[in-house]
Amino acid sequence: MAQRTSFPQARAALVWLCLFASSLVRANVSVEIHGVDDQLRANVLAYLSFERYKKSTDLSADTIERLHDRVEREVQSALRPYGYYDPTVHAEVNNTGRGDWKVTVNIDPGPPVIVDKIDVQVHGAGAADALFTRITDNLPIHHGDRLNHPAYDSLKGELQRTAATYGYFDAKLTRSDLIVDPASHKAAIGLELQTGERYRFGVTHIEQHVINDSLVRRYLRYKQDQPFDLTEILRTQFALDDAQYFANLEVLPGEPDRAAHVVPVNIKADPIRRNWYSVGGGYATDTGPRGTLTWENRRINSRGHRFNVLVQAAQVTKYQVQSNYIIPIGDPAVEKLTLQGVVEQRDLADVTTRNEYLQPGITKVAGNWQYVYFIQAMKTTGESAAETRSDKLLIPGIDVASVPKGYLGEPIFQHGLFLEVKGSDGLVGANTRFLQAHLTGVRVFNFYPKWHLLLRDEIGATLVSRFSNLPVVERFFAGGDNSVRGFAYNALSPTQDVCQRDATTHQPILRADGSCATKLGTVKVGGKDVITGTVEVIRDLPRNFGVAAFFDYGNSFNRFGGTPLEYSVGVGFRVRLPVVTLGVDIAEPISRSGASPRLHINFSPKL
Repeated sequence: MAQRTSFPQARAALVWLCLFASSLVRANVSVEIHGVDDQLRANVLAYLSFERYKKSTDLSADTIERLHDRVEREVQSALRPYGYYDPTVHAEVNNTGRGDWKVTVNIDPGPPVIVDKIDVQVHGAGAADALFTRITDNLPIHHGDRLNHPAYDSLKGELQRTAATYGYFDAKLTRSDLIVDPASHKAAIGLELQTGERYRFGVTHIEQHVINDSLVRRYLRYKQDQPFDLTEILRTQFALDDAQYFANLEVLPGEPDRAAHVVPVNIKADPIRRNWYSVGGGYATDTGPRGTLTWENRRINSRGHRFNVLVQAAQVTKYQVQSNYIIPIGDPAVEKLTLQGVVEQRDLADVTTRNEYLQPGITKVAGNWQYVYFIQAMKTTGESAAETRSDKLLIPGIDVASVPKGYLGEPIFQHGLFLEVKGSDGLVGANTRFLQAHLTGVRVFNFYPKWHLLLRDEIGATLVSRFSNLPVVERFFAGGDNSVRGFAYNALSPTQDVCQRDATTHQPILRADGSCATKLGTVKVGGKDVITGTVEVIRDLPRNFGVAAFFDYGNSFNRFGGTPLEYSVGVGFRVRLPVVTLGVDIAEPISRSGASPRLHINFSPKL
């Protein structure tokens, strides 16, 4: 039986004191709950009137007594949903001075009500449907469990939501019983759902004058006469939104036809602004300050063609001008034909490269994999203190990347697994032959609340008859923000000797064995193979902050096993906000004695 302690004998004096204190500007109430677990404590606090008065500016003696009188029944109401129907409650209220009050509630929840019987049945056309059997085979509450009203409500709601989501629009709960016998501490649950027939998708009506209706229909995630599924309506909405042709887009199911058991779908949309501009900037230790300017024509014609131009400038990528003409093909949400043209100048370690290329490519998606088939016609020049070399390349290749379940073509900033295979056979004027594979993988494990383990690995290998014929732009480097921190960007690389040149011919002066007659130094020129990896532990902090500790390893080289790997360790700080991402890492090489720690900063505002 519930009990409540009374005020001490000095109640009359306390009342007088409260009247005097009512002239104070602010009073505070602290509440302590004892005798129950965290879940019950949270629910008790949600029910207690004292909790709502914690920062009240006007707490008179009458108010305190009235709130005190409520404690018993409020605690009872808070515990009942979790199966405790006969708690014992002791509440004390003490004035701690300056108009502040301390409320202490000691609770003995008593014996819980136990589920003695539970009977959940689904009848009708959906009785054997996996949509419902997955619920009935995995009930959130079982015989012998403590009664839990939220679990019962969740079960009932799950049956009803499943019916509404997947087209059982005539479904009804023919039985919904929760019978509690507090005296015997037993409860019985009975639920029966009559599903009726499952409706199918009917005709899709389209109202828009932006692109061809036939192209809009290729974005649909469902087909007429398929079983109705509201999630496919939502995926269609997302796919058309991501297409960026439309404004004020609506994809909504119509009124069900109760006789034919079909549901029409209505699509309405207005044209989006044709031209779109964006400006971006940032800073990273690898790139230095950087800026980006983008212009896109989202609707060149009614067939959905689009065109964009991207201009980038940074300390490492001196400049890049990239244009893309995009034609939707197949399933236009995830598949396209792209004609890309690029002109750029980049610094790769000690080599400055100037590249011009034209690259048609086809993007396809099958299951959880995205495939990009491309052929790149490139002219590249690499200039260093050692040599200047120009190459013409015709490079066919394929990119294979893992994509999330339900992928709809939205940008992916980091693939779980990415493989690129490409090569040149020296045909059609190309002067280099090689075959190259590059594999990267990233996986994050959430092994404890707010704790994450990030694993990243990279391996690249090249088959080439003569390494010096491999253009620098096709070589591998290691070191930097996204590689082996503790080393500068592209600092891990094989080197090439810089020889003294003849004053007349400007050719290197070599010995008979091909080595420099007079060596002036070395330059980093990249390798034909690479291995890098990261093990990083991340701890989330409040306000979108985070801290990390990491271990990196890797190197680039011309022969596996011929060059030792380099290692570094460090700590980092993270800030993740909708408009900016900031990463600050301090990494120290541990494979080289005397090496100083390096600071790595990556600041990326989104404009």
